[in-house]
Amino acid sequence: MQEFQSFYRENLGPIYRYIYSNVRNQQEAEDLTSQVFLKALRSLDLKRSMQSAQAWLFRVARTTIADYWRAHYRGTPGSLEDLLEAGWEGPAAKEDPSLRSSGAEDRVQGILQELPERYREVLIYRFLMNLPIRETASRMGLTESNVKVVQFRALKYAANLEGVARGATK
Repeated sequence: MQEFQSFYRENLGPIYRYIYSNVRNQQEAEDLTSQVFLKALRSLDLKRSMQSAQAWLFRVARTTIADYWRAHYRGTPGSLEDLLEAGWEGPAAKEDPSLRSSGAEDRVQGILQELPERYREVLIYRFLMNLPIRETASRMGLTESNVKVVQFRALKYAANLEGVARGATK
């Protein structure tokens, strides 16, 4: 049990940040993080190497996030009040640029959401979580060379998305 407590303390922050960067809601991120560690408590083999256990934990987090979004999009709010409570701003927010937030964080989140999952994941690990290539490779189950290639392609894809978005606003 002491080993799991140590593993939990070392990985709580990175797992929470990873989940939060995907759901952008503190309470949901906390709930999903606890779900990930409950799954880990039931199934984690602490005889694995630390690197292997961390990679497995991030795969569990990725699956948990995917399950969350599947459930989120399956459910349909019953009323306008439910939609507004869920954060829906209505069609006017999309059409009227003055109603949209123009912050860099919003642009980054918008671009991240448009990226394919693997590209989004590598950029989150490398630039939002500031992980080195070696640790990113471990968490994604890739070689370091492959991470470099995916990162390059993700940045190129994101730059194209940003260029298209800027062209649309001109």
